[in-house]
Amino acid sequence: MKCLQLASRRSVILVAAAVAGLGIGPLRLAHADGYPAKPVQLVVPFPPGGAVDIVGRTISKKLGDRLGQPIVVENKAGAGTVVGAAYVANAPADGYTLLISSGSTFTVNPALNAKLPYDPVKSYEPVGLVARVPLILLAHRDVPVNNLRQLIAAVQRTPDKFSYGSFGNGTTGHFAAELTWSAAGIKLMHVPYRGSAPAMADLMGGQIPFTIDTVAAALPQLKAGKIKAIAVTGATRATQLPDVPTVAESGFPGFSADSWLAVVAPRGLPAEAKAKLHKALAETLADAEIRSKLIAAGLEPSYATGDAVLTQIEEELPRMRAIAQRAQIRAE
Repeated sequence: MKCLQLASRRSVILVAAAVAGLGIGPLRLAHADGYPAKPVQLVVPFPPGGAVDIVGRTISKKLGDRLGQPIVVENKAGAGTVVGAAYVANAPADGYTLLISSGSTFTVNPALNAKLPYDPVKSYEPVGLVARVPLILLAHRDVPVNNLRQLIAAVQRTPDKFSYGSFGNGTTGHFAAELTWSAAGIKLMHVPYRGSAPAMADLMGGQIPFTIDTVAAALPQLKAGKIKAIAVTGATRATQLPDVPTVAESGFPGFSADSWLAVVAPRGLPAEAKAKLHKALAETLADAEIRSKLIAAGLEPSYATGDAVLTQIEEELPRMRAIAQRAQIRAE
């Protein structure tokens, strides 16, 4: 028995010596057990292949490298982002379940539906803004309109002639278009499509004269000369389309209506997880390779803090509600 006790003591001493030799003191051991200690899930509330999915997969590797754990991207699409957003809102607030989504989740859905299974402010802890998604007003190539002023004049001459398509009723594109028409004092009939592809097909085919879509979706057709650009709806010109003016530059100073993407976590993050996530996301968005990839995809890298995201939601939500009421936009 005494021999066994001596052996056990020697084992403890040897382990302690080995730990000391490796430079792993109490602080290092505690750090190893801290956040994150396992892979982190990043939920995309859209199907694979869209802008949000592309951004999520683009940033996931670098973000995981900075956190020291893999980021696993999982698509949970359905009900206009509600399925994925509700899943994350109800997940444990431990930093292991994150959501990357657009303004559709945080300001458009709440403007259309007062009974969502999540609250855009109370359910989430914003980690940071990732990118802005430029939206662009497009025309069929044979429509005798080349800028916003000409479009306004054409509609004023024949008010009941023109329509426009969007990638869905109650989407950011629908809202941006209605905000544009309101600023210009005109009205066009809305033709909602189930996604960007069918709307783009009808625009190229001449079934509709105008659409509003993302720059990312429009780039291939613009470069091929199959459609033409009228104006970008965001505050600044799109990096990939430097010659296309904004709505603001076209005679409406201060106008801005685009979409944006943010990473959020369930409300109540532990301080350590919150600090590490904020730092890792900021460093990821400062990475030149990540920025280049986002720009190549037709997006605008645009990091901002979690507090800035919260401010964006609080300021944009009443604006979206007003647009929905004025244009009679209703949830489908």
